[in-house]
Amino acid sequence: MNLKQIRAFLAVADAMSFATAANQLHLSQPALSLSVKSLEESLGGKLLTRTTRTLSLTPEGEALVPIARRILAQWENAEDEMKQRFALQLGKISIASMPSFAASLLPKAIHNYHQCYPHIQVAIDDVLSDIVVDMVGNNQVELGICFEPTSLLDLAFYPLYEDNFIAIFPENHPLNAEAKITWKALLEYDFITLQRPSSVRAMIENSLQDAGMELKVAFDAHQLTTVVRMVSEGMGVAVVPVICRQQAYEQHLNCRPISEPEIGRRVGVVCKPRSNLSIAAAAMLDVLIDTYATIDDVMPTKDRNEAQSI
Repeated sequence: MNLKQIRAFLAVADAMSFATAANQLHLSQPALSLSVKSLEESLGGKLLTRTTRTLSLTPEGEALVPIARRILAQWENAEDEMKQRFALQLGKISIASMPSFAASLLPKAIHNYHQCYPHIQVAIDDVLSDIVVDMVGNNQVELGICFEPTSLLDLAFYPLYEDNFIAIFPENHPLNAEAKITWKALLEYDFITLQRPSSVRAMIENSLQDAGMELKVAFDAHQLTTVVRMVSEGMGVAVVPVICRQQAYEQHLNCRPISEPEIGRRVGVVCKPRSNLSIAAAAMLDVLIDTYATIDDVMPTKDRNEAQSI
């Protein structure tokens, strides 16, 4: 069976007239008759009984009518759904994001996306940066937001901005008198960082090792939010990505650029090549790139001026 045959059969079954059905379908009567005959041949028997004056359904024809209606309805529903998806009127996308980005910057992009495409559902998983890449590679999500991976394999990376690292410490800390903090000065105090494996910790350790310095860790935690909280409790000092700055301010912590060595890494979107993305995911990728086109869009003026001095 094909859709042309099904539509022809249903039109005849409803009108009980080849002439009326042909007119409704804008077909000639011979073409309509051929479609019905082809359907009967493909199924192996008569669906209609025809005489010079009457037309009626055979028992098999009557059994086919509700089946044909369901097939046609399902096809039309599928066609309508796909048209809506391509028109971004229907769909769902999944995004994995490192928690620091998900809690601070991602909501702005989601808001912008929703303004343009209100009918697309967006699901977000906040996971460690390294896990983001794995989730994209395993097809668990279409888009991932993380620090630039050292290895991409078959994935693509679209940079959003450069995230420099900053030192954070309590308001009454001795380092508060310093306008700019060096690693040598910072490491004189108890240091708090992320647990291994963590791309943030690896960046810190590798940068210090290249500078001939050793990282001595007093406390470590699984999430940057916990690290910030531990600093706010006076347990030590830490170095975090600049996107954690707002959380640090909320915990009444001081933030300073850190140097000797400076540490920074690009944050961006990891995904399959654009040609392999759904229409909805490709549109989200464009929104993310537009939303964070410059560092000016990422941080408030106060934070931006300090970051530029890093």
